[in-house]
Amino acid sequence: MQTPGSILLHLDGSARTAERIRFARSLAEAFDAQVTGAPCTLSALMRYPFALEGAAEAIAIMREGDKAARDRMYASFTAQAAGSHRMHWSEPGSDAPWGFARRALYADLVILGQRNPEDPMASELPGDFLPHLLVESGRPALVLPYAGPLVAAAGTVLLAWKETPEAARAVSAALPWLRAASNVHAACYGEDAEASLRQLQRYLAAQGIADVSLHADASGEGDAGNRLLSMSADLGADLLVMGCYGHSRAREWILGGATRTMLESMTLPVLMSH
Repeated sequence: MQTPGSILLHLDGSARTAERIRFARSLAEAFDAQVTGAPCTLSALMRYPFALEGAAEAIAIMREGDKAARDRMYASFTAQAAGSHRMHWSEPGSDAPWGFARRALYADLVILGQRNPEDPMASELPGDFLPHLLVESGRPALVLPYAGPLVAAAGTVLLAWKETPEAARAVSAALPWLRAASNVHAACYGEDAEASLRQLQRYLAAQGIADVSLHADASGEGDAGNRLLSMSADLGADLLVMGCYGHSRAREWILGGATRTMLESMTLPVLMSH
């Protein structure tokens, strides 16, 4: 995959948004890319629909609150963009938040923030916003944790490999990072882990990534998500790359175990692809 030229950056009112903007700007400079910062939250009326039964004055106050929140996002985006010609503001869409997946179709990469249930602004988005976007858009997404350092230039990258289309798409999306990394590691769990990793190693060598450390575990014991997070910490990884596994059923998102663990407990940026 060529380096991403078009990056869609999700903006909201969470405490981590300013750092997410700075991260996107650094990534755009590294990849010679353009970033579109797009606010996307639930309106106050969506969060508090009971207000529809109240006075028109209360509804007007809620709309003023939405505008104030949008203005704060714009001010933060402008401040963190620091005049960069790569950073572009986009007005919020009328179909937010569910229409954001459609906007992602026109980007090479989407940058998102992990949901922090302790953040006072967590209610700005539905709880299934991330799974919905990851599955419905089909675009690679870089999900940034709500705590810990953010490093746009990943020196050490860990690949979580499975012989699945989702993992293959994630590896392809990660090639720009892998080519620039100082250390590349690949982990695989299960009976055929060693053979799978050898084939992945040959593929990466053909992409110009010759030095890859392999970590195979045939036992497949334990939760894969937690094992990957533990290995990431041991290796000092700056980026984890993995497939995103999930589907919608009866209006609920059914996520794979490792995907669910990662979205809840990630401690480093995770590049995911469905």
